[in-house]
Amino acid sequence: MSTNNDNAAAAMIAFVSGAVIGTAAALLLAPVPGRKLRGRLSDLGETTADRMKRIARDARFKVTPRSKGPGYEYDGGDAWI
Repeated sequence: MSTNNDNAAAAMIAFVSGAVIGTAAALLLAPVPGRKLRGRLSDLGETTADRMKRIARDARFKVTPRSKGPGYEYDGGDAWI
């Protein structure tokens, strides 16, 4: 089963790195002045960073267990009603 996960992870890494390389090549080879290109790259970096943070947050939420384990017992703790 881990082989499938390893293959899926490798495929995802290859896809993302190919997309990043393709995007960088398209931006660098397009005929635009340097100032505009630097602005585009900084905007792309900011949006990509925000997008990656959101994806990581969503993945962490999906991975965490939704319920307590089988040995969990509620002790009455501090609860707001």
